[in-house]
Amino acid sequence: MQELPSSVEPARFALCADAIAEAARELALLGWTPATSSNFSMRVNEELAAVTISGRDKGRLGREDIMLVDMAGHAVGTRARPSAETELHTQAYRRLPHAQVVLHTHSRTQSVASRLFAREGVVRLEGWELQKAITGYTTHASVLEIPVFPNTQHMPELVERVDAWLDAGKPLHAYLIDGHGIYTWGADMAEARRHLEALEFLLGCELDLRRLSA
Repeated sequence: MQELPSSVEPARFALCADAIAEAARELALLGWTPATSSNFSMRVNEELAAVTISGRDKGRLGREDIMLVDMAGHAVGTRARPSAETELHTQAYRRLPHAQVVLHTHSRTQSVASRLFAREGVVRLEGWELQKAITGYTTHASVLEIPVFPNTQHMPELVERVDAWLDAGKPLHAYLIDGHGIYTWGADMAEARRHLEALEFLLGCELDLRRLSA
């Protein structure tokens, strides 16, 4: 059972938990969260985030499947275990102040694209009208780079790779993990969902181009 610290109003936690559960159920219906995979979170305040509990069926989430963690990824007020990749969520909140929601899914398109582009280390999107669905992009003539990081079960290593990309001053709106899936975020759930859906479409277009030009 989740015990809320004094810094968190019950209504705020309920709002975050309900928003995460609703989004997860909808994404599960799309087939983007197979076999209990994927994880989702929302910033509760400057010190805490609500995140999915590890191993739960994302198509059947309720408030009891959401827990609090601090910005180091440690459980707060519960003995439940957060998703294994919680450190990647809290990293986004620490490094990207505008990020209020983080979504991570494992669609077939995302997973295949992560393998196909792993050697190049980046998916370079250019010329697609739907790039304008990503906040800050206003023309199809822009270049949107989505890095592809090597997979590892050692989360600090992935955190370091994301930090290195940001420390190099490169824009970051999402990233893929080889053989895994995608991470993206937004200033609210609507923006994060828009980014996720646009990137799913764009990655699918890139896969089709590769297939048709082979």
